[in-house]
Amino acid sequence: MMLIFGLMLLLLQTAACLEFNCRFNQADPCYAALGHKLNLKMVDTSKYVLKIHKRINNNPDDPVCRVVNDRIRECDLFNNRTEVIVIKGTLIINRVIRADSGNYTLILEVSDGTVTYTDLQVIVEAPIGSVNVSISCSSSGMKSVSCSSDGDQLIYSWTLNGESLMDGNPTIELNEETDGNIICSVKNHVSHGQKNISVKHCPVSSESVVFVLVWSFQMMVLFGLLGGFHIYMRHTSGKKQEDQKVRMRRFREGHEHTAEDS
Repeated sequence: MMLIFGLMLLLLQTAACLEFNCRFNQADPCYAALGHKLNLKMVDTSKYVLKIHKRINNNPDDPVCRVVNDRIRECDLFNNRTEVIVIKGTLIINRVIRADSGNYTLILEVSDGTVTYTDLQVIVEAPIGSVNVSISCSSSGMKSVSCSSDGDQLIYSWTLNGESLMDGNPTIELNEETDGNIICSVKNHVSHGQKNISVKHCPVSSESVVFVLVWSFQMMVLFGLLGGFHIYMRHTSGKKQEDQKVRMRRFREGHEHTAEDS
């Protein structure tokens, strides 16, 4: 049972391993994934004595490795790193580290004294991790969609319902009415990843609900005050009219008594 489990774990580790192949005579930089495998093709080591020189200060103290018949000798470049080997003229780094980045010169020495040089730049980047997408809604109704991932030198691109959006930014702004499927793709020189998420209308925020409730209460109070004022004015006006009628009646009665006395 343990043997089966060990074999399954080995297969999973192998499937997850990224492997990159470069040559010392290539013109473009050699990109390698941090923690993964790099194969650097050199030449037939049976015909040459090789020196791998990492140029740091461009002086004799920079680290160097000699390779003779596929054996690493006199090496202060890959000290105590058993994962670095040479097989059939290929330098193999089974687990790349940050320090492997840099500018290298491969020096080929022939028995007749001829020496040739070949340069190569190695750039180590951390591969893409899991891609995460989050959506936030602003009070103005706009949606902000953000994408994030682990890794070095990340490049972002977006698609909405199959249509390409602006590239290069980890965050984009969408209108309130925008909905559908949005994909954030992330890549660098050594890996890529993506995340698909469904975009829907923004829900009404609690702040908006509170604002509506407060506004409604204020309007109710205002209408109540206006209604009370209207009732008060009608009551006051009616009372004034009644008083006016009383005064007119008394005036007429007084006038009539005066006429009778005459």
